[in-house]
Amino acid sequence: MCGIAGIVYKNHTMVKEEALRMMTDKMSHRGPDAEGFFIKENLGLGHRRLSIIDTSESANQPFFLDDKHVMVFNGAIYNYIELRKELENYGYLFKSASDTEVLIASYDYWGEECIKKFNGMWSFVIFDSVKNKLFCSRDRFGIKPFYYFVDDSQFIFASEIKPILEIQKVEEVNTKVLLEYLIVNMSEQSEQTFFKNILKLPASHNLIYDLKQHSISIYKYYDIEFKKDINDLNLEEAGEVFEKEFEKSIKLRLRSDVKIGTALSGGLDSAYVAAIANKILAEEENYEKLTAITVGSIDEASDESKLSDITARALGIKHDVVTPKSKEFHHTFEEVIFKHEEPFGGISVYMQKFLMKEANGLGIKVLLDGQGADEILLGYKSYAVAYMKNQNLYQKIKQLHKIKKHYSISLLEAGGMYLYFSLFFMRKLRLKMRGDILKKQYSGLIDFKKIKGVTKSYKDIFELQKSEIFRDLLPELLKWEDKNSMSYSIESRLPFLDYNFVEVCLSINNKFKIKNGWSKYILRKRLEKYLPDQITYSTRKIGFDAPTEHWWPRSQNIIETINNSKIIQEISKKKFNFINDRSLEWRLYNIAVWEKLYNMTIEK
Repeated sequence: MCGIAGIVYKNHTMVKEEALRMMTDKMSHRGPDAEGFFIKENLGLGHRRLSIIDTSESANQPFFLDDKHVMVFNGAIYNYIELRKELENYGYLFKSASDTEVLIASYDYWGEECIKKFNGMWSFVIFDSVKNKLFCSRDRFGIKPFYYFVDDSQFIFASEIKPILEIQKVEEVNTKVLLEYLIVNMSEQSEQTFFKNILKLPASHNLIYDLKQHSISIYKYYDIEFKKDINDLNLEEAGEVFEKEFEKSIKLRLRSDVKIGTALSGGLDSAYVAAIANKILAEEENYEKLTAITVGSIDEASDESKLSDITARALGIKHDVVTPKSKEFHHTFEEVIFKHEEPFGGISVYMQKFLMKEANGLGIKVLLDGQGADEILLGYKSYAVAYMKNQNLYQKIKQLHKIKKHYSISLLEAGGMYLYFSLFFMRKLRLKMRGDILKKQYSGLIDFKKIKGVTKSYKDIFELQKSEIFRDLLPELLKWEDKNSMSYSIESRLPFLDYNFVEVCLSINNKFKIKNGWSKYILRKRLEKYLPDQITYSTRKIGFDAPTEHWWPRSQNIIETINNSKIIQEISKKKFNFINDRSLEWRLYNIAVWEKLYNMTIEK
């Protein structure tokens, strides 16, 4: 895992190493093990390396293939061993044991089609000196970031936004993104960022930069395939395919030349990751017990340490629990907002930050995590609504009662949830009420077409899952995962997001994902042989909930910080005295602090 950066000057100004170093120094946490630069006239590439596979200097970057190609790469190609063997049959000779060299050789042989051969996560740029172009690519689900800025004089790219700001000063907020974050609580639905004119390459997309014409073309190379043969399987058959494919995913993600650990909450997803990883590792010689890390909470209602301990004991793995205190939160408060570069959804992000810090302290450089399971296995409450959409009235009422029991909510709340997620006008009405804090010229900028599209997709669960994987939910979670893990030089690997496994899960009959009121039913069935029912059939869904009232209690300082924000003064109808919605209060406060840290302004 690494940090990449680059500059192209369109007026043929010579790139200076000093400029590239300014960029890569801002990402030293992403690659503490080595740095490197390549300059050819008006083109410059920079790299910071975190050594995971082949830790020798022979795998340092920028990486060269003869005099034809130069590459900077952030990510991991898990099936590099199989690809290397295939390329050796075509006459390629390798000087390192790295996935980096396999990637650049794959491009040399297959061209832009090479990305279809990769199983992994990546963000890379290859300078093709023969075709005089840059080939830039981002992995299928956008696990690894790619930010860029382009104008009449330059093209700048990096793994983070801060390096771009070193070359191009951007202090004007993207008002549309800011408003969607504040009112809709979404910010990753397009290629835009909170910084005006700084963009991101979408997941499953390639970008080609023509160095002669200085033109850019972007195209999508992947979409999730529905497999009818998987959909036709019965529960037992589907479960066997499910576990077999997941084991393949875990095996690939255990390839490493450094210490591996796993995140462990009190829930299903990380427990299944730990169970399968432990099973595979136990089959190896000189087996070292897997280390699982849990973030405990000082608030007992949101603490997962007891449940995670049951899992660890049942699996016989090492278990490390860290329980951050309020002062630790306050000590790192602004640091996290600065590192995340853009406003984020809530203080649960800090819980994940403390997990990554603990992993770093234990010498773990690769961490398995359960991100993506809810999106591919219908784990959220909203999916239960989508499941009901195509049922008759009797079945809907029956399902509502099951949701009530499973999510510990009243029947009235369950009915309200059904109406909210399935009726566009209900969602729009609620969001308009939330947007009542805005001046008229700003409330009119909120685009409800996206929300309408999401509501429509509830009629087709496959399309709903795809939209939430590529646009509505997962992109934000992956952004936070990347920022938190890389800030502590940790490579986070996500076995639920192996594209083969994702295609299997989205193709499995939905009645095996939601059954008898249980979400992620097929996962629970597979977990039965590893863990007690106390975990497998737990109805608790905490998910990194932070002890908000302990860490971030209501205070006049919060209100004053919000009211002193020039951005909020510009968009808000009036000053605030009390904000009942704590989630909205956080977003307002986050904007105010971010504005100060990045010296942001808003166009009036």
